[in-house]
Amino acid sequence: MAAKKEFKVIIEQDEDGYFVASVPALPGCHTQAKSIHELRKRIREAISLCLEVAKTDAQYSKQVREFSYEPSFVGLESIQLI
Repeated sequence: MAAKKEFKVIIEQDEDGYFVASVPALPGCHTQAKSIHELRKRIREAISLCLEVAKTDAQYSKQVREFSYEPSFVGLESIQLI
């Protein structure tokens, strides 16, 4: 049985209403969708694809080692300027 892998996903909503997800631990791993439900499905697919590429593409595997990071959520603030 394969070991479970867990990834932190950052989700934002853009100005057009699309939800955008990115995975900092996998450089270039991102997707978008109109609904959160569809976004979750798509980001799982994107993660799977990135992991498959990392197995066979030495250059991407090197990018994962050099540029990936696991974010620690600190908080979210809204700052208003006058």
